[in-house]
Amino acid sequence: MYKNLRWKAIAVVAVAVLAAVSFYPPEDKIKLGLDLQGGVHLVLRVNTQDALELETETSSEQLSVALKDAGVIVGSIRPTSDTTFQVDGVPPDRDQQFRQLAQDQVGLSFDRETGVGGAYTYRMKPNIDVDRRREAVTQAMQTIERRVNEYGVSEPIVAEYGNAGNQIVVQLPGVTDVPRAKELISSTAVLELKLVESGPAPDEATLLAPFAGKAPEGQEVVQGTAVAGQAGASFYLVGRVPVITGNDLRNAKSTIDMIGQPAVGFSLKSEGVTKFSRVTSANVGRYLAIILDNRVVSAPVIEGPITQADAQITGTFTQQEVADLSLVLRSGALPASLTYQQEESVGPTLGDASVRAGVQASVAGLVLVTLFMLVYYKLAGINAVLSIVLNLMILMGFMAYLGAVMTLPGIAGFILTIGMGVDSNVLIFERIREEIANGKGARQAVAAGFDRVFITILDTHVASLIAAGFLFQFGTGPIRGFATTLFFGLISNVFTAVFVSRTLFEFSLSRRPGTARLSI
Repeated sequence: MYKNLRWKAIAVVAVAVLAAVSFYPPEDKIKLGLDLQGGVHLVLRVNTQDALELETETSSEQLSVALKDAGVIVGSIRPTSDTTFQVDGVPPDRDQQFRQLAQDQVGLSFDRETGVGGAYTYRMKPNIDVDRRREAVTQAMQTIERRVNEYGVSEPIVAEYGNAGNQIVVQLPGVTDVPRAKELISSTAVLELKLVESGPAPDEATLLAPFAGKAPEGQEVVQGTAVAGQAGASFYLVGRVPVITGNDLRNAKSTIDMIGQPAVGFSLKSEGVTKFSRVTSANVGRYLAIILDNRVVSAPVIEGPITQADAQITGTFTQQEVADLSLVLRSGALPASLTYQQEESVGPTLGDASVRAGVQASVAGLVLVTLFMLVYYKLAGINAVLSIVLNLMILMGFMAYLGAVMTLPGIAGFILTIGMGVDSNVLIFERIREEIANGKGARQAVAAGFDRVFITILDTHVASLIAAGFLFQFGTGPIRGFATTLFFGLISNVFTAVFVSRTLFEFSLSRRPGTARLSI
């Protein structure tokens, strides 16, 4: 009697049952990729000039604040393009001090072009231009991926596209509400809280009348929704520099306000709480505009210092708008706007045909393998067939349990698993044949055959696992789908070819006399 044969048999049955439970029913447990279940394929262009414009505006504002703090009064500081800004009216007696301050503030990112009459032009350095464009694309990809993951899409693909360097491909398997998905992806959702200097007013002219029709330096006009007792839009004059921004958010979620209406609750990071507390303490009684995508959604009065991390955005929101806004705020703002260049809706017809063809190919391959093994290895071929079937069951169980997505290339890897199972069993069976030809009995031949082939099988499978790992790490969607099934197929094949097949041989021989011959 073989040692531990009962426990080996129990282990094989347990693995088989666990695998079957993991993926049954397959239509509910196995997730399908875009090429099998349909969805949407989008190609977007990141407008990287927006990131350059933001860098230029931010740098010019930082320089303006630094000059005011140092008491250096200049005529104006204004951006003149996406990558340049101009400083006018630098006093001759403060020119040296101005140059030093400008070097400290923006010298790392901008080159100074000396002008005349106290005017200077600052131009973004070429390497900074390249870096900001590259960062904008990378950050956009990360932001989009966070958003579609929270949207509930299984295994979305977000990757660079083409050679232009500013294009992104997004594939969303199973998505049917394409307009909503596009809105969530491309929404910039820039949150800013700014102090209100004047307003609200029914129109911009009325708002700016006390200022000779022009917004004072350091301030800007922002449009908002209508206020009580006023028809149409309202306009606010707010500070250009925000009190806090979306970068200060820790989290955002759907909630309800004091009157039971949908609202967005958010919590601040510790740095945001500090800034918020300092500003609200110094501006009690003033209005604070909550601005989303350059539009005022509400402007509550600061009734006292706000020292807590939690706050709320109220307004005329629907429950769906609140859910979408919370999602976008959690995932962060896009660094630049996006332009849709290509949109393709992939219907399920191709997917159904691919699944049917893949199943038919797998069944046909398994039938042919079964016939070959039975004809060539006689009754011993049954062991190989059973181990291959269990191999496929374990592979399906792995994919269902880990939530891996089955793609069209993945089906190819699925069929390849059958080939790997056949190859491993052929190696083992041929070795057993050699041992029998050398005069060993059936039991000794089986033991020697498996023992001597084990290292060869392990070596080839480890090498293939390394290749599958590299394919998954550096490959794109279709390649990663193939690598997934290849990886799990290799792991399950080692178990079935070495452990399961040997257990079946030992179980068969244990019920027969020691001098029994092996039908192989």
